[in-house]
Amino acid sequence: MKELDARGLVCPAPVIQTKAEVEENHQEAIKVIVDNEAAKQNVNRFLQSQNYETSIEEAGEDFHVFGKISGDVHTEISTEKKSVSASKKIMMMVASNKIGHGDDELGLKLMTSFIKTLKEMGPELWRLVFVNSGVKLVVEDSEVLADLKELEAEGLQIMACGACLTHFNLMAKKSVGETTNMLDIVTSMQLADKVVNI
Repeated sequence: MKELDARGLVCPAPVIQTKAEVEENHQEAIKVIVDNEAAKQNVNRFLQSQNYETSIEEAGEDFHVFGKISGDVHTEISTEKKSVSASKKIMMMVASNKIGHGDDELGLKLMTSFIKTLKEMGPELWRLVFVNSGVKLVVEDSEVLADLKELEAEGLQIMACGACLTHFNLMAKKSVGETTNMLDIVTSMQLADKVVNI
């Protein structure tokens, strides 16, 4: 089993290191050691996307993410690329918990109204990505949490930056969507037909 020590690495370095090892050396079994919750979730999700069966063990303050291959590597990614090319896909990146500058209270109200109206975009809205203070919208006390959960239940993929959640000490409060990293975000931009920044 190949062992990678990704402790001390800033997101998305643990995932990039894992990706390189998987793609270059086609490891059938891999163990990745990380030291934070965001890296644990991101590495685990990446391995699962590559058809690895995963498990996680805690070792003091560290996490050991184990992956063992099952099936054909890269199947999910190639399938996703085919499905994306079949129809128009819009990725929306939300980089703040408010819209505009000048009055924060008004900005919060505008963002709440915006999120509540997103369903009007229909199936073209493909991924909703939250970064920076935008991650404050996916936590348990968010005014738009119910709306985001409804969108997710209808099939919208919601992603929240793990490094951002960690920065604001909100990882434990995340209540909707997947924890993601910059590699996933950049890949999503490549797959999307259009990227809208809010």
